[in-house]
Amino acid sequence: MKNYRIVRRNAAGLLLSVAMLNSCSSGSGKAEAGSAATEKIRPAIHLVEMSQMKFYPAELKVKKGDKIVFVNHDMVTHDVTEESKRVWNSSPMTADQTWILIAAESVSYYCSIHPVMKGKIVVE
Repeated sequence: MKNYRIVRRNAAGLLLSVAMLNSCSSGSGKAEAGSAATEKIRPAIHLVEMSQMKFYPAELKVKKGDKIVFVNHDMVTHDVTEESKRVWNSSPMTADQTWILIAAESVSYYCSIHPVMKGKIVVE
């Protein structure tokens, strides 16, 4: 169990670092104005957690190009698989592993290992 906690902190630290990098700005007013314009077009980062045999949130609204980070917080292996034609899927993810998807279109997905786990991404 000790190794599980260490890995979990590392995954959380990775997500925190990514979030902090997205919020950084320069000290001068001119750079901040440019930074504000960049933030409008910069893709957002969203988190979907796998826990208790469910995806949280089960439905996520995003913009095209946003990054969706899937994190497995269960003690069992999961994956993320596009539901209708199975065009894409993650590899199996053990506890605290992550996988990133770039949102291109609205899609339903599920865990092919545990088909009861389902989720949806809505691109607005």
